[in-house]
Amino acid sequence: MKWQISKQFDFCYGHRVWSQELNTEFSLDDCLMCRHLHGHQGKVLVHLKSEKLENGMVTDFKHLNWFKKFLDDTIDHKFIIDINDPLFPTLLPHYSTKSNLITMNENYLIPDLTIVKNEDIHIQEMYEGFIIVDFVPTSENLSAWLLKIVQKKMAQINIEVSHLEYFETPKSRSVVYP
Repeated sequence: MKWQISKQFDFCYGHRVWSQELNTEFSLDDCLMCRHLHGHQGKVLVHLKSEKLENGMVTDFKHLNWFKKFLDDTIDHKFIIDINDPLFPTLLPHYSTKSNLITMNENYLIPDLTIVKNEDIHIQEMYEGFIIVDFVPTSENLSAWLLKIVQKKMAQINIEVSHLEYFETPKSRSVVYP
């Protein structure tokens, strides 16, 4: 027998898909809306699997509480930007060099707020709202990034991740498998 469980997580975030291109034969227009700064009500479904049960479970659903905390603390109400985005120097002028950024364990960067400690509070608040990644933050790339984070953590208790579903909108999702 094989079992699979899943848990859903919701969060709000903003991003910009600066690399967006369209084929007008299929899109019916050439409006590159995803190149604009915009936001989503995102949803992630993490699917875990096992061929055996421990205490009657694949694992306890509470073993994913760390992931909810990660999403709440890291992504919720933040703007995810690619460090390679041509607008990066415009949006984060104090952070044009990586030396002004702090590398986090989960493969993202945040602005070092000591750089702007003498700026007005609204400037400080703006910068604390950025999550910097080294990829275009499409739903496909975000789902792959989150899958790696979940896989690494769940492997510590020998739990396998089957796949991860990332809903950018209620009607648009990407699915990534290890």
